[in-house]
Parts: sequence; structure tokens; C-alpha cells
Amino acid sequence: MNWKTRQDVRRKLKVLDYAREIGNVSRACRYHGVSRESYYQWKRAYDAQGEAGLINNKPCPDNPVLLVRKETEEKILHLRRNYHFGPLKISRYLARHHQIAVSRSGCYYVLQRHGLNRLPDAVRERSNSSYRRHEKQAPGHHVQVGVKLLSLVDKAGNPVKRFQYSAIDETTPTRVVKIYDHHTQDTAIRFADYVVMNFPFRISTIRTDDGPEFQGRFQSHLEDLGIEHACIKPEIPRHNGKVEHFSRTHQHEFS
Repeated sequence: MNWKTRQDVRRKLKVLDYAREIGNVSRACRYHGVSRESYYQWKRAYDAQGEAGLINNKPCPDNPVLLVRKETEEKILHLRRNYHFGPLKISRYLARHHQIAVSRSGCYYVLQRHGLNRLPDAVRERSNSSYRRHEKQAPGHHVQVGVKLLSLVDKAGNPVKRFQYSAIDETTPTRVVKIYDHHTQDTAIRFADYVVMNFPFRISTIRTDDGPEFQGRFQSHLEDLGIEHACIKPEIPRHNGKVEHFSRTHQHEFS
């Protein structure tokens, strides 16, 4: 049963319930703008078959001008089922990557027809934050660095682990990403050198969590480079919010 049919059945039930509530069929028909003949036809069908009897045998045809093409509809459903994209993001994705123009409402009605207009309970919705991010005014004043564990599979089907190191400037869109086989202080030092080499401006401060890979020789190496090292407070990842969000986006898009 599509949404148009459900809407029509609910309207008929509303008329039947109102007539039963007030005990006056004529008044109920006048109030809802339907004929007595239609009312009794609906009532006989409902008494015989329940809600199934209220479904029109010949529903109103859809407007072919407004219909989404079948292959486009499949793309919309694929993005929703596999990546949990919302209607607006689906619309933008189709326009950018497939040159397909579908409005946000068009994507929403496709999802609604297939019962996918609501996200699964397991997918958390965004909530309004009570804190505010404070942007730095100068490029390189603060660069956030974080590490993401990647669980991959090699060509033989064996599980392997890789580590994605990411660095994001708080003021500009500048970011650097590199994947390593190991997760040690030596790796963190090599990544710091890689960041300094690839960023187009001088870095004043690198901010990380308090993991062991960012202690000891890593801190001494930053001092030798003339870079200050700042650690975020334990268990408050939002202080490195940009790199944390960047890592979550990668996990969401490619998992």
C-alpha cells in the first residue's frame, strides 16, 4: 500500500468514525463534503472486508511528469540503504556525481514510497551541541592531528590493520592524510615531518590526544621543529573535533 492509498483510507475512516460518533450520517457527510451514497458504499465495504475494503480498485494515476526514472530511483534507494544519506544529501550527490537533477522532495517521496523515509533506530541522529567551536584566526596556529584504525582485508582474504593519520588546520580547509603499517612514535614523527613538508604555511601548534604515540620522542621532535605540542583533555574528543569528524566521515562513507 503506497502513501496515497494510505492517505485515502485514513480519510474514509475519518468520515466513518465521525458519523458513528455523532450518530448522524447526513451531518457527517455534509461536514466532510462527501455524498451519502459514497458513505454507505464505504461502510458496506468496511463491514465486509475491514480497511482492505476501503482501497480503491482503480487508484488515481501518478503524474508521469513528476515520476523519478527507475534507474534513478534505484540509486536513491542504494544511497539510503547503504550510506543512510538524507534526501538533501542524496539530491546533491546525484547532481554532483551522476549529473542527475532530482529535488530534495523528489528524493523524499521515493524514500517514503518504499518505507525508508525514517532512519533505522541503530543510526543516531544529529543532536544540537551545547558547545561552540572556536576558530583560530591565523593559518597554522592550531593543526589537529588524529589516528584512525583501519580494518582491511588483503588479496588473500586475510584481515590486516592499517593506521590513518590525519592533520587538519583549524582555520583553512588544508588537510593531509597518510596511511601507515604501524602505530608508534616513529610513525607519528614521520607523519609530523610529512605535515610540515606539505602544509603551505608555518605551523605553530599541533594538537593531539594523549596517546603514547604522541609522547616522549614525538614531543621532543616537535620542539626541534619549533612547533608547540598541545594535548586535549582525556575523554573529550570534541576538542579535536574537526579531525574526529573527518575520521568518522571516512568510516561512514567507505564502510
